[in-house]
Amino acid sequence: MESVDLIGTRLRQVLDLLDDGIAETYADLGIPGFRPRYTPILVALHESGPLTIKELATAVNVTHSAMSQTVGLLIRDGLAVGTVATDGRARSITLSEEGTSIMPLLLTEWNATAHASRELDSEMTQPLSETLDEVVNLLSQRSFAERLSDARVIAGPKSSTI
Repeated sequence: MESVDLIGTRLRQVLDLLDDGIAETYADLGIPGFRPRYTPILVALHESGPLTIKELATAVNVTHSAMSQTVGLLIRDGLAVGTVATDGRARSITLSEEGTSIMPLLLTEWNATAHASRELDSEMTQPLSETLDEVVNLLSQRSFAERLSDARVIAGPKSSTI
């Protein structure tokens, strides 16, 4: 089986390796259970002040649904607070006292993570950041669903190769 056949599995493995390293660092620094996906959201709130879920989703480049779920976890974990706007439509999210109190640590680790990422890029034959930018660009031009549809036509009915 060609390695490209497992691209989704391999991407998940890379993300798990990165997230596990970051989570281990947070635990070592005294915030066990802290999810690495929280950091860009808390940094955005720290830098911009109150934001809606839509604004946060745009700021960290995730879907509204993913942001809504993560904000729910942040509120549950006591790191953010949500208040409903006077018109009742948009919820404004802010850092809680606990979220604010860990920002110095998070900002230090945010910078360390950026440095470690640049170091990893420099060790690769093609920087991961450039490769991922290229993948995002190509899939924005022609979605994976379109590619799968075309592949089904080309491949025709065959038995599984896995």
